[in-house]
Amino acid sequence: MARSGPEVADILRCYGEAYRAQHDTSLSTAQRRIMTAIELCRTAALGGHVEACDQCGHRRIAFNSCRDRHCPRCQSLARAQWLEDRRAELLDTQYFHVVFTLPGDIAAIAYQNKALVYSLLFRATAETLRTIAADPKHLGAEIGFFAVLHTWGQNVLHHPHLHCVVAGGGLSADGQRWITCKPGFFLPVRVLSRLFRRLFLEHLEKAFDAGQLKFFSGLQDLSERGAFLRYLAPLRKAEWVVYAKPPFAGPGQVLDYVGRYTHRVAISNNRLVAIEDGTVRFRWKDYRHGNQQKVMTVAADEFIRRFLLHVLPEGFHRIRYYGFLGNRYRVEKLAHCRALLGMPVPKPSESRSAKDYRDRYEDLTGHSLRQCPACHHGQMITVEIFDAGTGPPPYWDTS
Repeated sequence: MARSGPEVADILRCYGEAYRAQHDTSLSTAQRRIMTAIELCRTAALGGHVEACDQCGHRRIAFNSCRDRHCPRCQSLARAQWLEDRRAELLDTQYFHVVFTLPGDIAAIAYQNKALVYSLLFRATAETLRTIAADPKHLGAEIGFFAVLHTWGQNVLHHPHLHCVVAGGGLSADGQRWITCKPGFFLPVRVLSRLFRRLFLEHLEKAFDAGQLKFFSGLQDLSERGAFLRYLAPLRKAEWVVYAKPPFAGPGQVLDYVGRYTHRVAISNNRLVAIEDGTVRFRWKDYRHGNQQKVMTVAADEFIRRFLLHVLPEGFHRIRYYGFLGNRYRVEKLAHCRALLGMPVPKPSESRSAKDYRDRYEDLTGHSLRQCPACHHGQMITVEIFDAGTGPPPYWDTS
């Protein structure tokens, strides 16, 4: 059933054209493309099909989706499939959630050098976790984890950070034993923070020396090496935010929790309250004041600006895997981990291509896209397909 509340697409349809006109020279090709994709998502412009109930005859028009990863309406199936894939990789051990955050002054550089600096964030985070975990003074094991990039805070401003989900143990150096973390404790956060800060700044300085960083507007002076080093100097002593959340209750809880973080966009439609008189109101959680739920009002122009801050570079992978979950050896190493933990071999999953997306969605989520919304007994069957050039037939959606 369609949402009745405001959506990001509504904001772009109402105010996107004016925003393009006002910010014509500063909009990137990717930002323009994504604005258009979201505006056209599930409209006649993308074509679609007509469905009819095989019991009561109820008809509805279903428009095609844009399937862009930045679109709030197009993430459900991708999220469900990703979670199902991860389910087969869960081990019978503790799991921890560790977050690595870039300081605001680094975030400013990151915005002007997204692909490079976000990649450095992944690299420094992975090196930090793997180095400290491999140290016999701490765990002395090869760990496995995945990291998810988020570039926003609750206020939809630029706030790049990584959410890492880490197995609470790993393979010994000789690969013959599974080494388990202490109950409820992964690695010392202060040690992680110090190494993360050093590694990231080292990588950033090397990138500068290699001429890979670009600076514009208020950061243009940083193009000179002395100014760049002076800019970084306070950051070498500042506290960098790395924190570990309480461990999951068990492997089963991991997927329920992680589902909140993967395939998320800068702001979901569910958080939007109203669009009126050139403003947008949305719910946000104020972490600095006891996680209070509040409502923020911003001009529509400002809302669009904030939303577009989080457009990722083309082809950029925002979920990455490391250690024994690394793509190259994942199958072999997971099988070895299961053997050491005394776990059964998981059953192979059914091929994705073997089923229609609606059947896959129902299998993964338990929610049917085929059930008739009118009689709740019949199945919605496709009776006509139309493309963008033809436009929809004269049927009304009465659901």
